[in-house]
Amino acid sequence: MKRTVAAFFVSVTMVGCSSNGSQNMPDRQAIIDESAPTKRPYTQPEEDQYNERFAALVRSFSTGVGLDSYDLMHPVPGRPDRYFSDALEGKRTINQTAVEAANIYAEKTNSSVLMIYRGGKLESERYFGDTKADTLLNSKSFAKPLTAIAIGRTLALGHIESLDQPVADYIAAWKTDTRKSKILIRHLLDMRTGFLPQAAAMDPKDILNRAYLHPRHEDVIIYDYPVINDPGVRYDYSNATSEMVAPLIEAATGLEYEDFIAEHILQPIGANGGEIWMNRTDGTAHSGCCILLPARDWMRLSILLLNDGKWKDSHLLPAEFVAEMRKGTKQNAYYGMGIWLAGDYIKERGIANPDKKEYTTLHSEPYAASDLFLFDGNANQVSYIIPSEELVILRMGKSPPKGQRWDNSKLPNLIIDGIVAEKGTSIRQKSNKN
Repeated sequence: MKRTVAAFFVSVTMVGCSSNGSQNMPDRQAIIDESAPTKRPYTQPEEDQYNERFAALVRSFSTGVGLDSYDLMHPVPGRPDRYFSDALEGKRTINQTAVEAANIYAEKTNSSVLMIYRGGKLESERYFGDTKADTLLNSKSFAKPLTAIAIGRTLALGHIESLDQPVADYIAAWKTDTRKSKILIRHLLDMRTGFLPQAAAMDPKDILNRAYLHPRHEDVIIYDYPVINDPGVRYDYSNATSEMVAPLIEAATGLEYEDFIAEHILQPIGANGGEIWMNRTDGTAHSGCCILLPARDWMRLSILLLNDGKWKDSHLLPAEFVAEMRKGTKQNAYYGMGIWLAGDYIKERGIANPDKKEYTTLHSEPYAASDLFLFDGNANQVSYIIPSEELVILRMGKSPPKGQRWDNSKLPNLIIDGIVAEKGTSIRQKSNKN
């Protein structure tokens, strides 16, 4: 099966949008040559398929959006219920002038959808262009908080013992590797594996491209992908880090990643479900990107975290797990486990290590709520979650038109300032003038 989608999760690089890694990073080819041998050789048909995908990616850059299709999609079925059926009825708690201003901003910045949920009600739901309620939307890096939710479910079901358990307990090939044996499960969620970070990668031989496009991308990451820092000592954004969640969950649960997501996350929250990219027939799903779900499913996942992992009467995540997700690290106070945190005000914030000033997003003013956290994906996919206001604001779509920058604090501040009934305890942060 092949499905055309609106955009790909990369931005300024061939396979990602993060920093160039450690300041003392050795030559990349030397790193690749020193990596452990693969468990079994890659076959010529596998290499041919990889090269075809790479060529398609290169061609796609002429459109300015990157790869616009994924081959070998697999269903991720939900079990839809009527949770939102009557949500637009009843008392509004947000000034409609603020809601309309938010919709205008969303429309002029190439949004596909803007949804506003507060206090158990969907107060506004607007779709733009050809997007409809059942349109499957490219997750981009929204897939990363989904990996954290998946690990939480795995903990709740007793398949893994702790976030501080070595991944090598489930990935046998890492047991004898000096660095990979030290990677903890939490490091797959907070980007502290020590993996080579995302960077520009225009060569088909580059490990960054192979770890994304190869039909055995899980083997590329497990056996070939270099670790350039000791685990736990440095934050570096890496798609390969999140891609390791799928093999981990499959080893821990005995279920395919796509089946685990469907049966233990999407169906319990009444989601509609969608599709996920498989690297090959009967292969491994991508967990760091490339799951397509309708907007309301992403809203449901956001509400799950808003409610501390509880859905209706069911505790799907362990107690305090969401609180753990919302803790930054010493290496990056703005990134928790799969999610971004409000933190102290910085006008330009990026996904790279804080010692890098690359690939930043504008924040024109401090977030109006200090407890805000968010899903954040390429092309300005955002889902702002504000527990103090029982509020979720979801925006998905493309990047703004050329010459216009996305302002990451615009929508939440508009809506929070527009609350006219049952105001919560959100407190505007003090600027650090950074």
